[in-house]
Amino acid sequence: MTRNVVYQRSSIIPFLFISQIAQRIRIFPLIFLLLSTVPVWFAAEIMSSQIVRAYTARVDLIIDRLPDENYETTLRRAEATARAAAQRSFDQDILATDVSIIVSVQSYGAIAPILSLEVSRPQWRSRPDTQRWATYFKTARSLLFFEKTPTNSPTLAPINTVAPPAQPAKTPPVPGAAPPPSEPSANPANQPQ
Repeated sequence: MTRNVVYQRSSIIPFLFISQIAQRIRIFPLIFLLLSTVPVWFAAEIMSSQIVRAYTARVDLIIDRLPDENYETTLRRAEATARAAAQRSFDQDILATDVSIIVSVQSYGAIAPILSLEVSRPQWRSRPDTQRWATYFKTARSLLFFEKTPTNSPTLAPINTVAPPAQPAKTPPVPGAAPPPSEPSANPANQPQ
């Protein structure tokens, strides 16, 4: 059995005009809720503090091996260089929360990383020690030819940066002109021929 029931728009309000106003009153809260979220969100963003965006400062350094310098001395110079670079990076940029420094050494034409320093600002503030936070590359000693003596190390030809002297242009001989002065002979005058 089914029952058919006819619902009137409003049993309390018999007038059609008032019934249409009631329907509009139900739609108004929905529109109000949708449109009021944008100003509320905008006001919340203005009043709240902004999030600080931090990042990692990356530095790549290359130092040259000094003549007659052993591996340990080069390693101490690399540590001092990394320490100065880390401190400078934290001092210059207040948004940097981490520092990543790679120190490479150039020796007899070969370049290899010798240490990597990765440290955060709180770690560096509590203990600014390069040896504590550095990662040392074990193969750098052999890659940079520290195990060999300088006489056994590969020799590189010096790079000639000076242009060779210009040769004077040869002029064709003019008939009837005096011959040009002769060039000195390969044998000096005081040597027998």
